[in-house]
Amino acid sequence: MLPPMGRRLAVGVAACLSLAQLAVAKSSLEEGVLPSYHYGASIPVECMNRSIETGEHIQDARDEIQWIPFPVCNETGSPLEFHYGIETELNCTIPLIDDPFFHLLEFYVHSDAPLACRLPARPAAHVEVIGEAPQAPEFIPLVFALAGTLERSHLHVSTHLNVLLHSTPKHHIHPHDSGVLDSGIAYSTSPLSHMDGSHTRRLVIGDPLPLSFSVRWFPTPALPRTDGKVEWQGMGGHIYASTVFYAIVAFIAGTLASGAYFFGVVLPKRLRGRGLGAATPLGYGLNGKGVGNGWGYSKRLD
Repeated sequence: MLPPMGRRLAVGVAACLSLAQLAVAKSSLEEGVLPSYHYGASIPVECMNRSIETGEHIQDARDEIQWIPFPVCNETGSPLEFHYGIETELNCTIPLIDDPFFHLLEFYVHSDAPLACRLPARPAAHVEVIGEAPQAPEFIPLVFALAGTLERSHLHVSTHLNVLLHSTPKHHIHPHDSGVLDSGIAYSTSPLSHMDGSHTRRLVIGDPLPLSFSVRWFPTPALPRTDGKVEWQGMGGHIYASTVFYAIVAFIAGTLASGAYFFGVVLPKRLRGRGLGAATPLGYGLNGKGVGNGWGYSKRLD
């Protein structure tokens, strides 16, 4: 029988363990409920709605920033979107630059206001936990650093942009889960070569804006360290030559260690307890307790 102090201590420890188990269970449940992107899933792009007079962001009735879809691409007939894990060269031609959008381009190019967009970090959840509020959607910022030069009557815009997207791998509770978005950035290339650059366009009101994106994915938030190259292989992660080399070395080392243990420890122990019969000189066993049966290993003599 425990004293009162001991019983109180035991009850306190049990309560702490129960709370810890509940926290772990809830975390595991949320991890199972919250979805992650499958390889190739579409990721829509939303951008901050801005005033054409001042470039300031516009707020809705709840005093929250208003987000609108990226302009419609002529190639697809829908706003710009990326696909999870898909590295590609993507074209998006905005068919007509009207007067309001032309003024916004002036803000973007002159860096008075960035072309600030966002991507959903994970797709919308289709499963809800009873008794709890639905999970609020999460977004990562994606700023398009659109470069160029301003002139009195027109714009020079560098229309080719590199898009770098980082993913965070997920512990694969479901077999085909890939992961969630971690971060991203997009920037124009060769902005100073507008006189002879093939990807820089002279724009006036009424012209189309042909944008092209080189989309590359990184499987972690880290940048590549070797040869500036990280290839996305979608489901199942990445396999490099070093991975195969280490796997082969580990297999050989494991085989050698197992063989050394067997021949150095296991086999001598077995031989000490058994005679070798005719396999030994004069047919005597190694333990010196008797003669073998003439057929190699004999039965244990003790």
